[in-house]
Amino acid sequence: MLNRKRRIIRANKMKTPYGLQVIESCLTCPVLRDRIFCDLSPQTLAELDSISASSTYPKGAVLFVEGQQPRGAFIICNGRVKLSANSAQGKSLILRIAEEGEVVGLPGSISGKPYEVTAEALDPIQANFIRREDLLRFLREHGDAAVRVAEMLCHIYHATYQEVKYLGFSSSAAEKLARFIIDLTDHEKRGNGPLRATVTLTHEEIAEVIGSSRETVTRLFASFKKKKLIEVNGSTLVVKDKAGLEALVEAH
Repeated sequence: MLNRKRRIIRANKMKTPYGLQVIESCLTCPVLRDRIFCDLSPQTLAELDSISASSTYPKGAVLFVEGQQPRGAFIICNGRVKLSANSAQGKSLILRIAEEGEVVGLPGSISGKPYEVTAEALDPIQANFIRREDLLRFLREHGDAAVRVAEMLCHIYHATYQEVKYLGFSSSAAEKLARFIIDLTDHEKRGNGPLRATVTLTHEEIAEVIGSSRETVTRLFASFKKKKLIEVNGSTLVVKDKAGLEALVEAH
């Protein structure tokens, strides 16, 4: 009987697209209160649910591209989405990583201007798509939701500003990476323990965040570890000498 139950569980998991824990409704979303439209009434959430179309996408899927006319916004239910800009020479710069519970395509959907970035799934994702016309009507009718969207736009502004700092205020790749690590661990700081963070980006993706190359990022990580500034165990990064990292930033 136990083996049969296990087979049923495995079969059910296999039926789930890309192994995702699919969220069936905005009303039962586990990240609802923390990230999306917290404190909205059940009636408002039900209407949001009625104008949302849920889909799953494989890793590498493109939700929209830079310069495309805005069709609408995507609420990320599971997974992460890379928001990047590309130069005429083919260079890519990651401006932000959108996590579950965030909305991508929001500025263009509100303003009506072309999407300013390309949105690509870093993992298999589930996303709820809301057409621009439906989103604007929903916000006109629900002031509380409009306030939450204003807060999201402020969050996007702040996050983008942080990324710009790596490029505008840093004169070397070492300083940019030191800034990246300090901001990453400060963001995930818990209590009085050592500064640590889970690094889910590859060296290639970190390079695209700080405007460098994969080879340079790999070399600098090795150098930082050798100088005992950081320690890396799998995807966990621990800052061993924050003062040393800050000295790299302040020296330039």
